[in-house]
Amino acid sequence: MDHPGTLILIMAVAVLAPLLAHGLARRVRVPLVIFEIVLGILIGPDVLGWAHSDEVIDVLSDLGLSMLIFLAGYEIQFAAIRGDTLRRSVWAWVISLVAGLAIALALTGLDFPRSVIIGTALTSTALGTVLPILRDSGDLQGRFGTVMMAFGAVGEFGPIIAISVLLSGRDPGVSTVVLAVFAAITAGAVYWAMRPRPPWFSRIIRTTLHTSGQFAVRFVMLLLVAMLALSEAFGLDVLLGAFAAGLLTRLVLQGTEPEVGDEVLGKIEAMGFGFLVPLFFIVTGIEFDLASLLDGGRPLVLLPVFLLLFLVVRGLPAYALAPRDLSPLSRRALTVYSATCLPLVVAITTIGLDEEVLGKGEAAALVGAAMVSVLVFPLLGLRMRAKEGGAGPQRRDAAETETW
Repeated sequence: MDHPGTLILIMAVAVLAPLLAHGLARRVRVPLVIFEIVLGILIGPDVLGWAHSDEVIDVLSDLGLSMLIFLAGYEIQFAAIRGDTLRRSVWAWVISLVAGLAIALALTGLDFPRSVIIGTALTSTALGTVLPILRDSGDLQGRFGTVMMAFGAVGEFGPIIAISVLLSGRDPGVSTVVLAVFAAITAGAVYWAMRPRPPWFSRIIRTTLHTSGQFAVRFVMLLLVAMLALSEAFGLDVLLGAFAAGLLTRLVLQGTEPEVGDEVLGKIEAMGFGFLVPLFFIVTGIEFDLASLLDGGRPLVLLPVFLLLFLVVRGLPAYALAPRDLSPLSRRALTVYSATCLPLVVAITTIGLDEEVLGKGEAAALVGAAMVSVLVFPLLGLRMRAKEGGAGPQRRDAAETETW
C-alpha cells in the first residue's frame, strides 16, 4: 500500500459521516452518501491533500461498488414486478437510451464513443440508493414501491447491459453473442438455485449461523466472487456479475432457509454498508476531479445541464409510462426517484476516462450532477409522497441506513 494513512482517513470519514447526518437530521435531511463524498473531496488531493488513492484502495473501492450492485440485485423480487409493470419499465428505459444517445450525439458533435459514455450514464437509476429511502418511508411494500422497484431495477440493469455491449471494445454483434452465452449460464445457475437443497445444506446453515464457520456468509461471498470472475472472463463489466449474484443469492436463501435469510442478509449488509460501500463513496470523493470542474467555464455549465438531462432522459419516460393506477403525485415522485443516479455514473465515466474518450471536465460535470441528484431528487420524492399521504410511519432515524 503506497498510502497507508489514507485507509485510516477513509475509515475515520466513514465514522464521521453518520455522526454528521445524525446531528443535522432535525434541521435538514441529507443523504449519508453526500457526507461521504463531500468529506472524501475535502481530504482528497484537490483540497486538503491528505488522502491519495493507490492500487489497494482502488481494489477495495471496486469491491464496494460490486457489493452495492449485489445488494441492489438481492432486493429485486421479479415475482412482484412482472407483467405490465415490468414491460412499462423496460420500454421506459429503452426510450431513455435512445433519447440519451441522441442528445449526447448532439452535445458532442456526433462523437460516437463519447456519446455512448454520456448517453448511457444519463439512463441510470441508483436503485441501491433509492431502496433504503423507500424502506424507511414505508413505501417499499406498497404499490408505489413495487412500481419503483421495477423501474429502478431496469434502470440499474439496463445500463449494465449497455456497458457490456457498447463499451466492451468488441464488435456489438460479438458482444451480444457473448452476453447471450453469459445469460444462458446465469439462467442455468438460476435453475440450480431454484431447486431444493439437500438436507445437509440447510442444517449447516443453521448450525454455523452464529459460529466462526459462517457457512451461509461464505457461500454468498463465493457466489459473488464466482459471478464477478465469470463476467470478467467473458470480457463483460463485473457489475453485471454482481447484479446476477444478488439475484442468485435471494433464490438460494429463500429456497433453502427462508427463516434465516434476513439474518444472513443482515450480516452481508453489515459487511457492505459497514465497510465496503462507504469506502467506495469516500474514494469517489477523493478521486473526484474538483479542479477540472472549477477550472473552466464549460464543465461548470455542463453540471446543471446534465442534472436537467437526468430528469428529461430518465425521468420523463418513467412518468409517461408509469402505470395508470398511480396518482399524479406518485408519478412525479417516480420521475425524480428514477432520475436519481450516482454509482453507475461513476463507473461509466471511469471507463470513459480509462479509454480516453471522455474529458476530465465532462466526467467531473457528470459525476457532480449525479451527486446533486442524490442530494435533491430523493428529498423531492419524499415530499411528494408525504403530501399525498403515501409515506408510512416507519421512517427511521436519518443515520440508520447507508442512504440516510
